[in-house]
Amino acid sequence: MVENYSNDYDVKCQLDTCKTYPAITDSERGEIVCGGCGLILLQNMADASYENNGYTSEDFMKMSRTGPASSLTMNDRGLSTVIGTNKDSTGKALSSKTKYEFNRLRTWDQRSKSRKTASLSKAFTLLHGMKTKLAISDNVVENAAYIYRKVVGVKLTRGRTMASLISASLYAACRENNIPRTLDDIANAGNVERRILSRDLRTIIKKLGMNLNQYDTTSFISKISNNMNLKEKTKRDAFEILRRCEKEGITAGKHPVAQAAASLYISCIMNGEKISQKKFSVESGVSDVTIRNRTVLIRKTLKLVE
Repeated sequence: MVENYSNDYDVKCQLDTCKTYPAITDSERGEIVCGGCGLILLQNMADASYENNGYTSEDFMKMSRTGPASSLTMNDRGLSTVIGTNKDSTGKALSSKTKYEFNRLRTWDQRSKSRKTASLSKAFTLLHGMKTKLAISDNVVENAAYIYRKVVGVKLTRGRTMASLISASLYAACRENNIPRTLDDIANAGNVERRILSRDLRTIIKKLGMNLNQYDTTSFISKISNNMNLKEKTKRDAFEILRRCEKEGITAGKHPVAQAAASLYISCIMNGEKISQKKFSVESGVSDVTIRNRTVLIRKTLKLVE
């Protein structure tokens, strides 16, 4: 059952008694071992560590033994060979004949790439563009690329657009890492319809067996208040209102963004900041009717008076 090294992150022991035990990675031996029976699941893993670290990209490339780290956000994981510029190892320009030969090699290298490689390249280009628009960290983007590769692996791409699948993968990664981004934010950044994005997200969750946790509502309070330049006291009072709502048990099953917007609206009234429900609706992407209903419920439960 020993396999050579692969990039399969979900390697598990096939024995029924070992399903509850985790897989243990031995970086010194380059092996992944079952934590229950000690069976070697993977071997000959590549050593991705570095002997030295530089402070510039040039020093890093010169001093590191293994080169730059591999990344799932690249179609070839950063491990392919690239035909460089028209200069030799000493920095001198190549002759016209040699330059022509290398141009032909580049052309055939581009044409010989598989359809899957070209598709991944386009998808990850779109993913990096959404990363810039939404200001998302690298680890979340790496997680989104991993989810998209699993989507391609189970062949969910047929009948679905690349943009909607990569957007759904990014939203799922944001949910797993508790990064407050709504479906509307992802849909606008990926230029897809919210309805299609929601449909493909449900398909990915069902087919991959994912269990996404609910967003932390306090993160949306911080996001909305910062975008609207509200006072710090208003934000802290909204946190207190939300804490009391969770204690009373009226947040279960409610939209987290609507709950955050309603808490901020009540806090603004308490602190004398005159901001309409319509502005909160536009900023949060939730209808003003929903915010009004949440506001009435909070006031009634917590017995708050204007």
